Amino acid sequence: MGRMKLHKWLGATLIATGLFSTSSAQAAAPFRVAYAGSMGAVMDQFIGPAFAKANGVQYQGIGQGAYGLARQLEGKLLQADVFISITPGPIDIVKKAGLIDSAVPVASTQMVIAYNPKSKFVSEFEAAAQGKKPWYEVLQTPGLHFGRTDPATDPQGQNIIFTMLLAQNFYKQPGLADRILGGYQNTQQIFTEPSVLSRMEAGQIDAASGYLSATRSQHLPFISLPDEINLSNPELDAKWYKTVQFSIKLPDGKEATLNTQALVFYAAVLKDSKQAALAEKFVQFLQSPQGQKILEDNGYSSPKGGPIQ
Repeated sequence: MGRMKLHKWLGATLIATGLFSTSSAQAAAPFRVAYAGSMGAVMDQFIGPAFAKANGVQYQGIGQGAYGLARQLEGKLLQADVFISITPGPIDIVKKAGLIDSAVPVASTQMVIAYNPKSKFVSEFEAAAQGKKPWYEVLQTPGLHFGRTDPATDPQGQNIIFTMLLAQNFYKQPGLADRILGGYQNTQQIFTEPSVLSRMEAGQIDAASGYLSATRSQHLPFISLPDEINLSNPELDAKWYKTVQFSIKLPDGKEATLNTQALVFYAAVLKDSKQAALAEKFVQFLQSPQGQKILEDNGYSSPKGGPIQ
């Protein structure tokens, strides 16, 4: 091979190698979605893979308590392209931090009591699910282990407390919340959101707080709750849901008084996204007929209300 041809061949090879390396590096960069931990099944088994296949990207889901995720994003301890929260509270945190402009509703849900079908109390749970026995009496059975998430870092952990406070008013059962929960921040009941339902499936706990969407996604039996306490009905928000509040200590040691918020899932494109166009496309996918069908098939209800601006 002549010197000129050799130089051309080497140049072409280096260019091709460079293009391949750049392409590989781009392909290796995952598309990251930070989502409320209760969405684990639908996000990592259905939504994420469907979007990845359609767009030729590597999807990476990060599921944790939504308040915890919001604080990590705020403190630059976590980088993601899209953030999906349940309730407006965590969205407000990232918005005040200048990380998003707006968030759109993509689904909604309601509170339920999920239970382990292999629990020794299963007959009691089934009776409650059929309306033959008060569910709140079953949860007070000696020896029954109830699980929930941390109200300091996770909206679901807050929502089960609201549910119990509303229940004690609705059923006229003073002290009901304390009897079932043993205090708002009872560490014997508190687990991380991604693990609470899996721990129940493993038999470590008998029943747990849950969103209807997550329990259906994981094919778990559950006890439905009336609209007056399941936080799903916007018409009851002002005149009923807002009548309860409670105070807890946050991770930074400060005391906070909390109020109910709608059980709506919101999605937002993060301003520090490394793949902004894909992030916009992902949020649009969640709102699309295909995305909504996947969410509906996994137990999620239609979005409610308007965007957070």
